[in-house]
Amino acid sequence: MERANRILIAGYGAMTGAMVEGWLRAGVPPSAMTACGPNPKAVPDGMRFVTGVPVGEFELVLLGMKPQKLAEAAPGIEPVVGPGTVLVSVLAGIEVESLTRHFPRASAVVRLMPNLAAALGKSPVALVAQDLDDEQRQRITALAAMLGSAEWLADESQFELIAALAGSGPGFLFRFIDALTVGATRLGLEAAQAQRLAVQVVEGAAALASASPHSPAELARQVASPGGMTQKGLDVLDEDQALVRLVTETLRAARDRGREMAQAARDQG
Repeated sequence: MERANRILIAGYGAMTGAMVEGWLRAGVPPSAMTACGPNPKAVPDGMRFVTGVPVGEFELVLLGMKPQKLAEAAPGIEPVVGPGTVLVSVLAGIEVESLTRHFPRASAVVRLMPNLAAALGKSPVALVAQDLDDEQRQRITALAAMLGSAEWLADESQFELIAALAGSGPGFLFRFIDALTVGATRLGLEAAQAQRLAVQVVEGAAALASASPHSPAELARQVASPGGMTQKGLDVLDEDQALVRLVTETLRAARDRGREMAQAARDQG
């Protein structure tokens, strides 16, 4: 990890920034990471940011620009992606085949999808790869595990669905927290207090679900006394499977958008 040319981050945004925070928390030295982009950005102390692409070949290159910018950015990045480089992409909708076409000399190509909780080491991380050898797979798994938990897929066909759940999921949960806040406010609670309580409720419930041997469905059953307050609320969510249908359609919309983006990338050649 101490080599200065260990990791190059091409495109330093919210997601790659969260990954850097997670790696730093896990002990990766900042000197092992270099970020690059067209405009200067602040990075953690000890880490380097350069405009343009630095000279040299990197052990790992992480792509973090906007997906629609890949075709424009790839020619400038390709010279640092050589036979000793593992290319890792967090670009939504950009498939392994497209990445391989843009970076044909890469030793291996990995699609990786975390969420912003990577900064805290609390993110599920979905991965699918092509041409990884055992040693490379171990190294990538270790880096992913620093961000949370590594979930390898046998093939790419379900990646967009995994990305909708694991990558986009926090956005949906943030919306639910906001809905709890707004609902309580409309019923008479002060807004700031409602938000504090909603955040604490979700934080505690998530910790309990993670630690419990029981499924979330069973935990909900245990919380709800027959005829009690919680059960009355659950009856609203459960009527005609209202919540399940809403969440299914939410995930479907996110997954299908990922597939549309992948098709657009294929059409671009």
